[in-house]
Order: sequence, then structure tokens, then C-alpha cells
Amino acid sequence: MDAFDDIRPYRDDEVPAVLSRLVEDPNALRGIAGFAAPWCYRLAPGLTLAATKMGLTRQVRELDSVDSLQLALTAYFEKLIRRTTSGFTWDGVDALDPSQPHLFVSNHRDIALDSGFMNFALWQSGRKTTQIGVGDNLFTNGTAMDLMRLNKSFSIARAETGAKAQFAALMKTSCYIRSALEAEESVWIAQREGRAKDGVDQSNPALFKMFLLAYREEFRSFDEWLHRVALVPVSISYELDPCAGTKAKELYFMDRDGKYDKNEGEDIRSMAKGIFGFKGRVHVSFGARVEGAFEQAEDLADHIDRMIVGGLKTYPTQVLALDGCAELDPRVRKAFYKTLDGCPREHRKFVLMQYANQLRHKRDLARKPDLARKSPTRADRAELPELDEVRTSEMQDSASLLDS
Repeated sequence: MDAFDDIRPYRDDEVPAVLSRLVEDPNALRGIAGFAAPWCYRLAPGLTLAATKMGLTRQVRELDSVDSLQLALTAYFEKLIRRTTSGFTWDGVDALDPSQPHLFVSNHRDIALDSGFMNFALWQSGRKTTQIGVGDNLFTNGTAMDLMRLNKSFSIARAETGAKAQFAALMKTSCYIRSALEAEESVWIAQREGRAKDGVDQSNPALFKMFLLAYREEFRSFDEWLHRVALVPVSISYELDPCAGTKAKELYFMDRDGKYDKNEGEDIRSMAKGIFGFKGRVHVSFGARVEGAFEQAEDLADHIDRMIVGGLKTYPTQVLALDGCAELDPRVRKAFYKTLDGCPREHRKFVLMQYANQLRHKRDLARKPDLARKSPTRADRAELPELDEVRTSEMQDSASLLDS
């Protein structure tokens, strides 16, 4: 048994059996039928499910590797882009050295699509897709686990308790990432655990300490490690967040009670909402390989943050939330106000905060080159919504005009 069998993606020889299992999975069939033929599924669900199963059974017979599966999924992802975005663009791929694997670190807004959009950009540019680091909280659902492991995802332990168990889990993740890179496989991982629900993209320095664990017998500094590993920051920008309402709910309870208890299956529902919800424009920007002298993990994290935030697109939704005045595309405008109107009044300021903080953070870093690292305090988070309370009522008036 391989030391990483319990966390690694599926291998080519495992693909046919897993696909055959998924074709018999009612949850998987319902999800695929609802996406591939939404109107038929609403009108005749039983017939649509039967047709979907028949078509999938025929299609999976031709799939015998991860690459063949990803090629087949390309058409679905193209359809997803057409249906749920106003356009998808990317830049920076051409500057990546095609002769070596990369360790990509990006901001984290969407559970599935951050890596999805990045990998689609790589695929369309003729590059290999990456392996994907995913928290083990998403591996509790068998269907979701199979789909993610088929799509080159590996599991990162998050639920370990006790210092010894936590260190062992970190070491295992670090060693797995090293083994993947040494096998000429690129790897994607988010800059911190959990999505940036408040709109502030900030790396956890512990992530970079974890990377170094597997090399600690050879390298004692980040400078030496960066000569070996091609670390590349990636900036992922969404004009709209389909999960803004649910994130606002969590932010509200965190602000009021200091905690938020997720319901069972909430992460999986958020993943589906992020995938199928309207996102407006989406852009992925690949940064330059990280080089330089970094004494501490915090120094490297600061550098990565500036590169990621500097590569983000500024969209009118962010300008509207922060400055109170911007012209939105009609479809974006309707979706933006629909989210606000669908939230309880006390949650709405936290919707605005998610968009406003993206722009405020970018402006702060541009104005203050020596800005110290700090996470927004509860007071910081409350400052903007108080200023925007009147603005919320103005947005409601605009929303009522849209519905008339």
C-alpha cells in the first residue's frame, strides 16, 4: 500500500471502476441531469434521469484515464462558462516555464471553481492541469469525493486534534506535495484554509511553513527552497459571488456571536451554488515565479498577498459597494440586488462588505507599501457597513424598479 493511498487522486487504472460506480449513483445522476437538461429534468425527471444514465453509461466506456475524463468534461465546463458567466478570460500562462511543474497558490473565493477556472485556462493554453488540494471536510460525501478525486484532487486533513496528530498530518501533506512536484505534476492550493468570506485575501504563513517541512533535511531557509520549487501566485477574480448571501449569514453570526455552526452538508450545498450560480465576469491572472530573500514565513506571505491582490480585477460591483456609485451590466445588476433583497436586513451590510473589502484591501496595499499584516477585526468589519446603511436602502429602491 502506498503511503498516500488515503489522500491521493485516483490513478488512471482506477478511473473505469469509479465511473461505473458514479453512473449508478442517484445523487450524481440528478446533478448531471439537472445541469445537462434543466428544462427536461423539471418537466419529466424520471425520463430525463433514465436518458442521462443511458448516455453516461455509453460515454464512460470510452474513458480509461484521468486525461480522457478531463477532455470529456471540457464541453461541460464550456457550457458552464456560457451559462453562468459574462465571459472568462486569463493572462500570464505564456510566461510559465513549460519545462517544470509549478506550485500555484491562489486566493480562495469558491470551493470548486477557483481551481476549476485556473485549470481550464491551463488546459486551453495547451498546459497540463494541476493536482488540487482540498480540505477533507469535503470528502465526507461519497459522490463528491469520487468526483473530486477523479479530477486530480488530494485530501488535506483539517480535523486532527492534538499537536502530534496535527504535525503528522501537516508533514504528510507536505511530503505528498513534494512527491507530486517531483513526479512533474503541478499543484494548486489555496492561500489559507477556508474561503475569504469577508473579501480580504490574506495568506496564512503556516501554509509556507508546511511546504518547507518535507525539505527540512535539505533546506533551512525559504530562499533555498524557492530555488528548487517554482512557487507562483494566482489571482482569481469574480464580478459576482453566487454564495454572497450565505457568506453574509455566516459573517453576521460571527460578528454577533463570535462563532458560526455549519449545518450538515452546508459545504456541499455551497459548492453546488458556486458552480451553478451566475458569476458575471471571471478572470484568472498567473503571476511571476516568486524569487527573493524571505527570512520568515510572514515575509513570504506578505509578498504573495501583494502579488495576488495586485493581480485581481476591479469590477463595478466592488466600486458600488465601497464608493456608492458605479454602472453595472443589467444582468449583473439584477443578480446583485436579488442577493441583497433575498437577505434579512441585518445581513445586507455583510454582503456589501464582501465586495467593498476586495477593493479597499487593494487600495490599502497600493497606498501603504509597508502595511502590516493583520486580519480585519470585528470593529474594522463593522466600519464599512455603518457607512453603507443608507446606501442599502438606495439599492433597494433600484431593485424595485427592476422588478416593476
